[in-house]
Amino acid sequence: MARQPDGPPPPPTVQKLRLRYTKRGPLRFASHRDLARALERALRRAQVPMAFSAGFSPHPKISYMGAAPTGAASEAEYVEIGLSARCDPEAVRVALDASLPPGIDVLECVEAGEGTGGLAERLDATRWRIDLAGVDPAELGDAVAALLAADVVTVAKKTKNGPRDIDARAAVVSASVSEGAGCAILHVVVRQLTPTVRPDDVLAALAAVADLHPPLPPRAVREAQGRLDDSGEVADPLAQDREAGSRCQGEPQPV
Repeated sequence: MARQPDGPPPPPTVQKLRLRYTKRGPLRFASHRDLARALERALRRAQVPMAFSAGFSPHPKISYMGAAPTGAASEAEYVEIGLSARCDPEAVRVALDASLPPGIDVLECVEAGEGTGGLAERLDATRWRIDLAGVDPAELGDAVAALLAADVVTVAKKTKNGPRDIDARAAVVSASVSEGAGCAILHVVVRQLTPTVRPDDVLAALAAVADLHPPLPPRAVREAQGRLDDSGEVADPLAQDREAGSRCQGEPQPV
């Protein structure tokens, strides 16, 4: 007979909260694992009543969604947490934000709406801003036009199992160019396929079709993450939870 864990079972999950947070400044170079550790420590400091998994090594119920790559900043990172007691979402946001280091800012916290489906299902596209210092906007515009005109653009992507050829063009929904201070700015919406096409893959595609090679390292910022709407824009993934208007059953506890 299998040995059962000692002690009482963990309390059930009575509330799910969905949070949007940032990754700014020097913290854009932090790995996903480092950010996860920082968030878990902040949840303990903020005394958020977390629900835990069962078994011999219980873990707080935290689900991370589509983390941005190391080196990229983000205004739209998402996480879902399970609570063992009902709390006011705004109180959780304020307490957690105060417990996190500068650069990880909790912008929003909403209760998961009943019957609205999973959060991961709403994250199938990303809007990126990529600043390319030393690149002429007209040159970038020509490269983008060449990319959009192509049916297939194969690039070598680094994976855990070594380099793999992928079609970067298939992921690009739209792309446009604007001019910044001493740089050209690429605005691009990409589908989150498998494997994920990231900013460096888009730049590799531009190099393949137009021999574009920025003289300085690019700076990428994830501006939005969500589901593609009918116009090709990235929709707010938390809108359904707000619209659901979920109401707490019983008095929410302060954090």
